[in-house]
Amino acid sequence: MDFNVKKLASDAGVFFSRAMQFTEEKLGQAEKTELDAHFENLLARADCTKNWTEKILRQTEVLLQPNPSARVEEFLYEKLDRKVPSRVTNGELLAQYMTEAANDFGPGTPYGKTLIKVGDTQRRLGAAERDFIHSASINFLTPLRNFLEGDWRTISKERRILQNRRLDLDACKARLKKAKAAEAKAAAEHELRLTQTEFDRQAEVTRLLLEGISSTHVNHLRCLHEFVESQTNYYAQCYQYMLDLQKQLGSSKGEIFSGTFVGNAESTSPPAAATSPPGVAAATLPAVPTIPVVPTIVGVPNTVAESVLNPNEVKPPASGTRKARVLYDYEAADSTELALLADEMITVYSLPGMDPDWLIGERGNQKGKVPVTYLELLS
Repeated sequence: MDFNVKKLASDAGVFFSRAMQFTEEKLGQAEKTELDAHFENLLARADCTKNWTEKILRQTEVLLQPNPSARVEEFLYEKLDRKVPSRVTNGELLAQYMTEAANDFGPGTPYGKTLIKVGDTQRRLGAAERDFIHSASINFLTPLRNFLEGDWRTISKERRILQNRRLDLDACKARLKKAKAAEAKAAAEHELRLTQTEFDRQAEVTRLLLEGISSTHVNHLRCLHEFVESQTNYYAQCYQYMLDLQKQLGSSKGEIFSGTFVGNAESTSPPAAATSPPGVAAATLPAVPTIPVVPTIVGVPNTVAESVLNPNEVKPPASGTRKARVLYDYEAADSTELALLADEMITVYSLPGMDPDWLIGERGNQKGKVPVTYLELLS
């Protein structure tokens, strides 16, 4: 019991001495041992690393999980050392709704078929998102979190110890200056040598930890490369899934909108009613833009016209051709096709009997078949 009381009194004395030294330093009434410039740079670099790591970690968590309630739930599960329950992604939930709607509307109807196709793509997008989140959490978030909860806590602890050692050293220096008697000076000098040794030892320990920040940067750089690779794969998958879906919808578009989609050789516009004045009919019936069709060659059935005609030998319609903007780069498979560059403008029209997925495109003196799914048709 006496030992504990003495230790408590000693600790209280040390604390009071440090508090006095810290207060006098703030008031400019006491000298302060300054660290060397290299050490100060290491401290500033460590603080900068900690602050930016926290910001990057938090924002990446927001990117992967925008729902704040879900993030709080995941945080609590992690702190309780329990497995986070599997959560359905928004894409997978949308896919479920579309599939159920298709079953209600009729999976054999055009709308039902399209809902099933889009729903399947949304399910694949949701699965890809889940894989990306899992990969990013393991390869990027976990190393950042481990640094903040492990290495940085150790660095902070050693820095606090170093700060206390410095206060003890400066307090000893102040007592040595105030000592008058020879015995008091000798005792103060002995205490100063001990505190100086403890300060130097702690400064070396802290310095080694701070220099380890360079290794932390190397590790985080590797994790950042893995994060970018995961994100690249994720967006590449999404792009491919949507491109496949666009092609599927483009191939069925001619069947769904056979009256208005390009490639239809016969006009489906209703004839003007005898009882309706021409002015009324023109005002009430909106014009539907269509691709003009080159007249069918006499004696050549429409079903074989594409195999007979060479696109380079076909003359464009006298009027009514449409402009189209290219959505993606396209490499021509043979001499009958026209290579495309994204965002360029071309002139398009259709040939009788052509596959509805294709049009004839013209760019200057170049002419050839182009896929409809790669174009945005302009009115």
